[in-house]
Amino acid sequence: MESWIVETKNLKKYYQQGANTVKALDGVDFRVKAEEFVAIIGKSGSGKSTLLHMIGGLDMPTDGEVIVGGKNLAGLTKEQLAIFHRRKIGFVFQSYNLVQDLNVYENIILPIELDGKRVDKKFVKEIMEVLQLEEKREALPRTLSGGQQQRAAIARAIAATPSLLLCDVN
Repeated sequence: MESWIVETKNLKKYYQQGANTVKALDGVDFRVKAEEFVAIIGKSGSGKSTLLHMIGGLDMPTDGEVIVGGKNLAGLTKEQLAIFHRRKIGFVFQSYNLVQDLNVYENIILPIELDGKRVDKKFVKEIMEVLQLEEKREALPRTLSGGQQQRAAIARAIAATPSLLLCDVN
């Protein structure tokens, strides 16, 4: 039997827009093995972000199952989902979602501190060097270029060493 880090079964996400029902996801079966790199491509509005939000536990499906690391997300409470997401999922958002009042370093370590864990300063420094952010350590997000903001969001997503990294990038 194959071991999957991510599996969706008949996943559906419908939105109501007035009298119309928009089917963002309509019966998606999807599997990813541990350490596998998968790119989901498609037109704008085709459901890529919705799928990632479902897998990351940021939104709940209309129907179907999302199983991540052997856990069916439908069985988790909102609090359990928040903890699961914080501890197991690294997420790079399209809009980066950096906290504007925190500098680059503070943005990177925020999820680790929210989880009450000790920050591995050496590891964070290495990430910042690889992503060429060391000179921007004290900079606020609004002073960064789009690419620098994206790299800060990537650093934040991987600093907590998640089991799964989801990147919703343009």
